Amino acid sequence: MAKTISNGLKIPKFDGITVGIVDERGEISAMHKGIPQNDLGIRTDILNNVNKNIGIEMLVRSMAPKVVIADEIGNEDDIKAIRYALCSGVQGIFTAHGEIEKDLIENPIFNKMLTLKLFEKIIFLSNSQEKGKINKIIDIKQRD
Repeated sequence: MAKTISNGLKIPKFDGITVGIVDERGEISAMHKGIPQNDLGIRTDILNNVNKNIGIEMLVRSMAPKVVIADEIGNEDDIKAIRYALCSGVQGIFTAHGEIEKDLIENPIFNKMLTLKLFEKIIFLSNSQEKGKINKIIDIKQRD
């Protein structure tokens, strides 16, 4: 997703936009000597080995991304950083663990994010042999 958003698409015409990734444990970029080994797009800035909450705020303040990406959100500091980004006009793509909607609702942190209406959509991916396949999309606005 980061690569497509950053590089854009030729058809339909979309030139791409700036993306900022907070890669807390180096799992997204596979950074080696300051060079990402995974192609995340030409308009992507990466903060590696920094806490998500600090990294999100640093990206918003200094790199001017249109979209911020972080994986495995899950604590109060993450909520504050996500709210800061959204209130600054930055869109976000965030991951969390959960196989079904009930898993997320029972997670107190994620439930708080739902209550605060921080998300527009929740996308559940397959955990089978077809990793990355979309199993279900929940449109939060239609859910209310």
